[in-house]
Amino acid sequence: MPKGHGKSIAQNKRASHDYSIEETYEAGIVLQGTEIKSLRNGRVNIKDSHARIDRGEIKLINLHIAEYEQGNRYNHDPTRTRKLLLHRKEIDKLIGLTQQQGYALVPLKIYIKNGYAKVLLGLGKGKKKYDKREDLKRKQMKRDVDRAIKDHLK
Repeated sequence: MPKGHGKSIAQNKRASHDYSIEETYEAGIVLQGTEIKSLRNGRVNIKDSHARIDRGEIKLINLHIAEYEQGNRYNHDPTRTRKLLLHRKEIDKLIGLTQQQGYALVPLKIYIKNGYAKVLLGLGKGKKKYDKREDLKRKQMKRDVDRAIKDHLK
């Protein structure tokens, strides 16, 4: 992941389990006033969200930002579709890549950078069940090796 990320607010840990991430893109999020206040308080759930290309624009779907406590009648809809801001060349590239079978745009992380809300999008290919099992085996073997080295050094 590129350096220079600001204050991290939410992370999608499930994404690396379900997808093999090939590329990442940083995108701005178009938010309303009460949404950014609630986001800064960390009241966001990124787990079930995904991005979709709709009429040449990238939209973030199913991102849950809780209502702001002091928002009264100006509050927002918690799961509304939000537009993402990317350069036209990046959008055109993503349109071509996501039309290939098995690729999806997955939000990996939401953070504040220079006062603006950003989302780190990952272009991921869905893993099969046996791929997930293989990753778990690899992690367990690495853990065992690290533990054996640590015990050997004592």
